[in-house]
Order: sequence, then structure tokens, then C-alpha cells
Amino acid sequence: MSDTPTDILVRKAQAIRESIITMLATAKSGHSAGPLGMTDVFTTLYFDILKHDPHQPLWSERDRLLLSNGHICPVLYATLAEAGYFPKEELATLRRLNSRLQGHPHLGSLPGVENTSGPLAQGLSQACGVAYGLHMDQLPNRVYCLMSDGEYEEGQVWEAYLFAAKYKLHNLTVMIDRNFIQIGGLQETIMPLEPLAQKLQAFNWHVQEIDGHNFSEIRAACHSAEKTISQPSVIICRTTPGKGVSFMEDNYEWHGKAPTEDEAQRALAELRGEFIREATT
Repeated sequence: MSDTPTDILVRKAQAIRESIITMLATAKSGHSAGPLGMTDVFTTLYFDILKHDPHQPLWSERDRLLLSNGHICPVLYATLAEAGYFPKEELATLRRLNSRLQGHPHLGSLPGVENTSGPLAQGLSQACGVAYGLHMDQLPNRVYCLMSDGEYEEGQVWEAYLFAAKYKLHNLTVMIDRNFIQIGGLQETIMPLEPLAQKLQAFNWHVQEIDGHNFSEIRAACHSAEKTISQPSVIICRTTPGKGVSFMEDNYEWHGKAPTEDEAQRALAELRGEFIREATT
């Protein structure tokens, strides 16, 4: 029996999660929860949605993916390597001196990286600029901006939302990692965002809420955004931080912590066990 498109995505996501754990353990620093939580979104984008070519990273007809919350870059790096932008062996250089894989991505440092990120809340403004430029040139390329929910405590995010709505940037899709944690604790305790969807609708955006681990929902939401021609789109992806690793899931302490070697081995064993269960059901 041949594999379904979802079967392929499940295998890709499994490989990417394993790479994330391994590279973080090797680096002995970095962020674990967010990258694992957003793996299914990145997998769907790079292996099902985005128009891109790893052999031509600067292909003029490519879609652009800008990462705003740059600290989750392990999932970006692991996905780019899985897609063939650079050798997987290079993942072992994460955060090393002179490595192309730093703790926040830098434009021009690595094939497939579309923006420099680090200071939170800047990515959406960057994405608006790219989308506006493509819109002015009447080009069909789409722009995807990946963001954390914690960034929405910054005022610049809301200014960018106003800009995109004013200019009807229907070629722009924002995907929010709605995992409810940040480095200091639970996001809704520190600075509540709810009702987030209604707020974004009030800014005149096309809003969808999905399960960020359901490949069919991610795919359908992206296609719905593509068909929306009068508004920019935002997809609120409800995710589990640390997805797939029991001792990391929903624990904000893993926001900015890398696993030890022993913890990495436990995590890999859990991930492989879960993959076997999914493959046999």
C-alpha cells in the first residue's frame, strides 16, 4: 500500500523532531519547547504548501517564509536541512563560533533564511514590507510570517497589523504559535491575550483557529488563506510546547533550555516510540 501525503508528512516531522533534539543536546544550549511544538506547521509548509526550490534558494518565483520568533530556529534549520538546503551534518554546528547556524537566523548566512530575527515583534513588520513590495510589483509570490504568541505583548505587532489591513495584503499569511507559554511562565498569566481571534478580526484580518498538530487542518487553513483576496490572513495554531516529549510538554521551563545527553536519549526514545505507534494505527 502506497503512502498517503499525510504519511509522508508524519515521517518528515519525526525526522525533524529527532534532529532538533540531537542538535540542541550537542550545542548544550538553545530552545526546546517552541521548535518541537511548531514542527508540524513547518513540515506542512515546506513539504506541502510553499513554492520553493532548495537548489535555487533565491528563485524569483519562490514564496517567502520569515521567522519572527528567531529563538525557535532549530526547527527552521532542521526543516531546511531535511528539505535539502544544506547537509544535515551541519546541524551539529548549532550555536558554535563561526557556524552558519547561530541562535537566531541571519539573512545571508544560510540558504533558505529570508530574514534576520532576534528582537521579538520585528518579523511581522519585515513581512509586511516584503508582501507590500511583491504586491506593488504585481507578483504572485506569497509571504508567510511565523510568530510566537508572546510577541503580541509588543506594540509594534499591532501597528503592523494595521498596516497590512490598510493595504489589503492578501498575499500575507501570519501563523501564530499559540502555545500559551513564554520564558517566564504562562502567557495568559503574565499578559493575557484572549480573546485573541476577536481582536485580530477587529483589525480587519481573515482569522482561522486550528490544531497546529493536525496536518489536514494546517493544509486547509493555508489553502483558505490563499483564496482570500480582500484581506491578509492569520492562522492561530494551537500547539503543545515540547510536543512528543512527555517531560517537556506544556512545561514553560523548557522554553529556553536544551536537553542533557541523558534527557536527549529519553526524548529520542519517546519520539521513536510515538512514531511507531502512529505508523501502525
